[in-house]
Amino acid sequence: MSKTKERTGAATANSVPPQGGVAGPVAPPRVSARRRRPGVIALSLALIAAGGAGVAVLLLQVSNRTQVVTVVRDVQVGQVLTEQDLGKASMALDPAVRVVRADDLESVVGKRAAVELKPGSLLSPSQVTKDALVKSGEQLVPIGLKPEQVPATALIPGQKVQLVHVPGQGTGDTGQAGKPSGSPQETIAGRVVKASPAAPGTGVVVVDVATAATDGPTAAAWMSAGTLRLVLDAPDGS
Repeated sequence: MSKTKERTGAATANSVPPQGGVAGPVAPPRVSARRRRPGVIALSLALIAAGGAGVAVLLLQVSNRTQVVTVVRDVQVGQVLTEQDLGKASMALDPAVRVVRADDLESVVGKRAAVELKPGSLLSPSQVTKDALVKSGEQLVPIGLKPEQVPATALIPGQKVQLVHVPGQGTGDTGQAGKPSGSPQETIAGRVVKASPAAPGTGVVVVDVATAATDGPTAAAWMSAGTLRLVLDAPDGS
């Protein structure tokens, strides 16, 4: 054997056997695109829009807040208001709600409470008055009403009433409803100043009624004799 063949055979024996053909370029891994559901996208957009609307509403409410006067202590009917009775608060209000604005606080200090004021409530212009609840030339008569004599309509300060004299039985010749025959019913015009809550146990309500000074003693006498009844006037005072 020739040397050339020996070298060729040795080279063949020492070479690495082929790997089944020539390898081509390696392709990158194939990534499948995730399908996006239209419903999820719509929900996401709706949530984003709702969040933006909520922020807008909050900002609008903050910008529209109003400084108002509040009541911080119990104030009885007729009591003169002081700065210690009042406070301030910032809140969003409906335009239909009538309140005293914080800038007008000084204008209500020194006025009287026309109704009983409770802590935590807003102060409205109708709840204060510059007039004394019992005016010059008037007297205050307390009227005690039994449960069956208390009107179902709430008694509020300023409400006009009539104090009616209803004579008892055995006081003379009487007609219908205890009224003496041929004589007009005696009445006294009055105005509610305050009405107390019903007393525990008895249910009696005491109503402070302002009358003319000349009528006060008569009304008190009727009350003492148990012949007085309280009648509400029409809302317009007629």
